[in-house]
Amino acid sequence: MTALIFRQLHDLASGTYSYLLGDPATREAVLIDPVFEQARRDSALLRELDLKLDWTIDTHVHADHVTGAWMLKMLDGSRIALSAAAQAEGTDRPLQHGDRLEFGSRWLQARATPGHTDGCMSFVLDDNSMVFTGDALLIRGAGRTDFQQGNAHTLYHSIHEQIFTLPDDCLIYPAHDYRGLTCSSVAEEKAFNPRIGAERSEHDFVGYMENLGLPHPKQIEIAVPANVKCGHTKLADQAQAPDWAPLRYTYAGINEVDPQWVADHVWELQIVDVRDSNEFTGVLGHIPSATLIPLAHLKEKLETLDKEAPTVTVCRSGARSAQAVTMLEKAEFTHVANLAGGMINWNHHGLPVVSEA
Repeated sequence: MTALIFRQLHDLASGTYSYLLGDPATREAVLIDPVFEQARRDSALLRELDLKLDWTIDTHVHADHVTGAWMLKMLDGSRIALSAAAQAEGTDRPLQHGDRLEFGSRWLQARATPGHTDGCMSFVLDDNSMVFTGDALLIRGAGRTDFQQGNAHTLYHSIHEQIFTLPDDCLIYPAHDYRGLTCSSVAEEKAFNPRIGAERSEHDFVGYMENLGLPHPKQIEIAVPANVKCGHTKLADQAQAPDWAPLRYTYAGINEVDPQWVADHVWELQIVDVRDSNEFTGVLGHIPSATLIPLAHLKEKLETLDKEAPTVTVCRSGARSAQAVTMLEKAEFTHVANLAGGMINWNHHGLPVVSEA
């Protein structure tokens, strides 16, 4: 069996885990349970890891966040897979129980695990080393069954027949956790899950689930209508990459722009050089029209800058200027990006500089 690229990603607002799996030989990948607000982050990670996203997979129609499936389809050309039972619009592959979803030489097997919703599926890695359980089985918990076609009897059988029959050392990765727990195993959940583990009967489980008394998810009225369209909403149409420049969003959360584009538009931009004064006039020089504001003084000089103007921050390598982007965004600058690679990269491209060195 070939090696696996694996990343567990987190959305703090919804407590959602997304999972990136890739074949290191072919660079093909799948992403399980993407979150709309994190689509640009996920796309950046794919680019930085040199992976091609073949599929996004949602374990079910989520009620607490909007899926990033459609956004990633627009950004990266990926296809969307989801249980056929979910009856969602825009699915490229409606999955049936037992289907295989391949990425390179690796694959996931879809297992129907209804009970939380009718369309819930768990996905088992080809070597039975991992299972992605969505909201069917959580770490020391189980998905609630009081809305969206939920049925505690059905969920009990789904977990016992489709998840607890996996090898004891199979690792369990759920779609959500609100306590910071990241991973479990079949053996652990069979032994210690207070809702369904140990000797708990179906009657015990149903009694527990029917008395959870949880409030409905805050985003349910937004999330469910959006997710039955695989995340294709008016908000998604409006959330494409900013159009003021060909920006590249990094996994570190910073918008970058390439030197050549800046050189071609230099007189249309507010360029803020955050190096020290001796660097500004040193061997690397500075960009024509750049304004020098050392990073240590940027906060106190914000009022000298135009918040609405397209702004590019610059330093020697792109590190200090990345921090400047964060500072400007916190100050509500609306169009700001970092010069990728800083003045080192600018000079590498042979672009014009002003230098007194």
